[in-house]
Order: sequence, then C-alpha cells, then structure tokens
Amino acid sequence: MKLLDIYAKMKGDLDTIEGQLARSVTSEHALLTDTSTHLLKAGGKRIRPVFVLLSGKFGTYELSVLERVAVPLELIHMASLVHDDVIDNAETRRGQLTVKSKWDNRIAMYTGDYLYGKALAFMTGLENPQIHQILSNAMVQMCIGEMEQIRDFFNTKQSVRNYLLRIRRKTAILLAISCQLGAIAAGADRKIANALYRFGYNVGMAFQIRDDLLDLLGTEKQIGKPPGSDIRQGNITLPVLLALREANAEELQAEIDRIQSTNGAGDTKRALNIIRKSAGIAVADELAARYIAKAIGALAGLPNIPAKKNLTDIAHFVGKRNY
Repeated sequence: MKLLDIYAKMKGDLDTIEGQLARSVTSEHALLTDTSTHLLKAGGKRIRPVFVLLSGKFGTYELSVLERVAVPLELIHMASLVHDDVIDNAETRRGQLTVKSKWDNRIAMYTGDYLYGKALAFMTGLENPQIHQILSNAMVQMCIGEMEQIRDFFNTKQSVRNYLLRIRRKTAILLAISCQLGAIAAGADRKIANALYRFGYNVGMAFQIRDDLLDLLGTEKQIGKPPGSDIRQGNITLPVLLALREANAEELQAEIDRIQSTNGAGDTKRALNIIRKSAGIAVADELAARYIAKAIGALAGLPNIPAKKNLTDIAHFVGKRNY
C-alpha cells in the first residue's frame, strides 16, 4: 500500500490530531501563537503521530488516549526543529522561512521552549508514570545529541560510530518511543511495545541516513532547502565521512576547510560533486537498507493485523524516500 493510501485511511483521526496541535499552540500572546503555528502550517509527514496511532492498534485503540501521546511527540519534534534552525543558522525549512529567519533567534528559542512546555502540559492527561519517564529520558537524550552535533561541527576526524550514536539520539529515539508509547498507552503487551520500539528505532536510523543523503543528492524543490546545507552548517554526515576515507580525501578536506573559513557562506558545489562521485553514497544507502530490514524483522512476531502491514509499508517508504 502506498503511503498516501495509509494516510487516507487514517484521515479522520489524523485530522483530529492536527486540530489538537493547532489548539495546543494557541496562546493569549499573539506573537507566540504566530510563531508556534508558523512551522505547523508548513506541514510535515506527521510520522510520529502516525506511528503512535498504528501502534495503538495492537492494544485497546482509543483516540482520546492516544492523542495525549501523539500531540506532545509532534510538538517536541517541532520544538527541536525551531531550535535546530537557530543553531544551524538555517533560512528555510520545508520551503518556508524558518522562525529564526522570519523573526529572530531570540523569538525562535523562546518559541521552541514554549512548544516543549505545551507538549509536557498536554501529556499530563495521562497518569501512567512509565510514559512520562520514557518521554523525559528521550528528551534528555535528544539534548545530548544536539550538544554532540555542535561539538563535532566541521570535525572530519569523528568516527562513524560517533555519527550513529548522534543520530540515534537526535532522530531515532523519538520515532522509537512514538511506537513504544502508542502501544503502552493502548495497554498492549510489554513484548509488543518493546518490539515496536525496535521497529521505530531502526526506521529512525534509516530515516536520518536517508535525510543526510537527500541533503547531498536532492534538489531544493525536493528537500525544501538548498542542497549541501549540512556541509555549509558544519554537520559532517555519514556519506561525507565515508568519502573522506577515499583516495581524493585531501581535495574534499580542502573544500570543507574553505567552507568553514567562510562561516558557511562558501559555495558547496565542488564538495558536493566530490561526495556524489564517491562510494560513500552507496555505502550509506546500503546501511539505511539494513536498518529497514531490521525494522521489518522487529515486527515478525507481532499479530497479523492491518497496522502491521501499514508499518511495514511505511518502513519501505522511508528506505526509498526522495523528499
């Protein structure tokens, strides 16, 4: 089944989630409402709410309960994006001006903080302490991942292991707990919740690797920002690390040094050409495919309900996505 077909079947419940997101960020302070809804209006795949709802199908499915997980997770994701754009000095996201670009850094930082606060407030509707413990731990891990990324800006000597640990914290963990918490909130068996966590984790790892590949291979129309943005911001991703191991590594290193010397204002075309011709692209793509295979494998012992097939189809989409 195509991704759009899955979303179409879930439209009613996703519309409810979308409405709750809009209501959640509405404030008596007009500027906070404007800035908070700015990214919300830009859209997104809403993959975290989708994972919550599909995972909830393995237990007692109650939208009024599951939305208490789905809405906060999407708000936390949005908050992290607003903060990321300040750190990365990004001008656009999803083809729209970022909050920091349309307003300024200070407004963007407080907007992100506000979204985090609204997320936590909305989840207080759930009394299960395990859910709150899992969420708080994930938020701590996300912050550590962000700090590690800042530490490693323009660090071409970092290991692949460091990169994988960073994207685990920055991206994979939130997708993992989207599946896990959806199952827990629905009262699913612990083994099922754990299996869904593994599914979400592996999909999340593949999702970020594919995202990093798209930044190097995609067009501005496809990815909603200029290609090569990661290098310009100093974020050295897996394909770049792999390309730096090849025979012409000095040439690529020189280009990265030049970009760094211009504070990211330098042209990235030459660096992109070198990376695109390297074996690093294929190796990174292969690793993403291995994570997708692990994700699908994690679902093997789960009940054969339509949600299982939907999750499998979404995993395949993530492994091949080009936007």
